[in-house]
Amino acid sequence: MGGRTLYFLFTDTGTYLSRAINYCTKEDLNHVSISFDDELREVYSFGRKNPRNPFVGGFVKENIHSDFLKNASCAVYAYHLSDAEYEKIKTKIKEIELQAGNYKYNFLGLFGVMLQVEINREHAMFCSQFVATVLREVERFKLPKPNCFTTPADIRGLSGLQLIYQGKLCDYRKNVVEPLLISGGPVLAKQSFTFLLSKVKRFVIR
Repeated sequence: MGGRTLYFLFTDTGTYLSRAINYCTKEDLNHVSISFDDELREVYSFGRKNPRNPFVGGFVKENIHSDFLKNASCAVYAYHLSDAEYEKIKTKIKEIELQAGNYKYNFLGLFGVMLQVEINREHAMFCSQFVATVLREVERFKLPKPNCFTTPADIRGLSGLQLIYQGKLCDYRKNVVEPLLISGGPVLAKQSFTFLLSKVKRFVIR
């Protein structure tokens, strides 16, 4: 069976900023990233460029093994796409990456979400606005809100996402990736989801 798998990583680093966002949204895991591989080697989002400075942000390629992210609480979801749909999303992200120096983090947009005031700034996005923007390349994703109002919880609620892991990000590899490698490789098709879910079921926090 053809097709490719897209991965969504939702995280909570426990920083003061993430706690404030959690408080305002009444949700947890308020940062979302998107990845093209089950080992999360290519993870893209909009966030802080310097882990020590939350106020300098933009387009980032995240390292899940960094000191900033490795101890984060997380949830990882998988979504199966056709080859053509997968390439559309990958092409859109690569277009943004090529212009990364022109992009900034849309802090004002966060206030727009809270106040329900539409704030669209050229070359500025927050994490879920970025993910919503690239998902618009594929018609099957039915996003309930404009990009500037889309939250990580909205992305998480999309039909068809399948939870494959929830817990500490530092434990993702040993609980998900290594069992898959032993059993014959990454998840590439729909039938592989059943196997993956059975492997990680005992690690998912209910």
